[in-house]
Amino acid sequence: MKGIYELEMAQEPKGNNILIVDSLNLAFRYKHIKRTDFAEDYYRTVKSLAKSYSANNVILTCDWGKSTYRKELYPEYKADREAKVALQTEEEEQEFRDFFEGYEKAMEYCKDSFTILKYKGVEADDIAAYLTHYIYEDTPEDIWLISSDKDWDLLLRDNVHRFSYVTRKEYRLDNWDEYYEYPHDMALGIKVLVGGKDNVTGIPGVGAKRAHSLLKQYGDAFDVLDNIPIPGKAVYIKNTNEFGDTILRNIELIDKITYCQEAIGLDNVEDIKGIING
Repeated sequence: MKGIYELEMAQEPKGNNILIVDSLNLAFRYKHIKRTDFAEDYYRTVKSLAKSYSANNVILTCDWGKSTYRKELYPEYKADREAKVALQTEEEEQEFRDFFEGYEKAMEYCKDSFTILKYKGVEADDIAAYLTHYIYEDTPEDIWLISSDKDWDLLLRDNVHRFSYVTRKEYRLDNWDEYYEYPHDMALGIKVLVGGKDNVTGIPGVGAKRAHSLLKQYGDAFDVLDNIPIPGKAVYIKNTNEFGDTILRNIELIDKITYCQEAIGLDNVEDIKGIING
């Protein structure tokens, strides 16, 4: 039997690499094909990915509601999603309940084979950021992130890579230029200035190209902030000068590497340390 990604069933992986799975993100693939009983297939898919990437250490990172940290910082965080949920029909609501029941069964099925990290009010990408840049900061092994979420590319470094099961492509620092028109060290700053997903607004009139130009001239997002007021008569320059608070807010919302411990919570950070190192 093959999984939904046509991956062969894996034997135990032979290497010592680390696989970090965006667990709910992976499960949504089953929702799209309206499957609710997918626990065994989910398990086999993760095993296959672990074999493909020679990973004998597999960690499933889980979302448990919206980020408490970000909601307190920015109450409008993900409010657009809440609006969409409010418009669901009864049938759609039931489909979601059935899907999440299937997801919980998949996590239960996997718990004896993989490490599962799940904390109320904490999102999976914060856990992944903490694992990749703090717990495994000095590991010589490769770390493979399994997610279709492009925001996880902010976590890439020389030995941290992402595989998207949607595009069937690998995203690494050494092939970054194939997918992006700006260098990796500008990726955070561009997201901060432009805004985008999760109802996080950016500077009006600033798109990727103008953000790239500002960062190229001044440095990172903090440098842009420090140089306000920026000289110039263009509307987007005037907006940049007026939206300094937005820049600072977005840094705290989007920079998961710097702020992941605050987002996870110190007690949960200690729990993760105990689970991984114990």
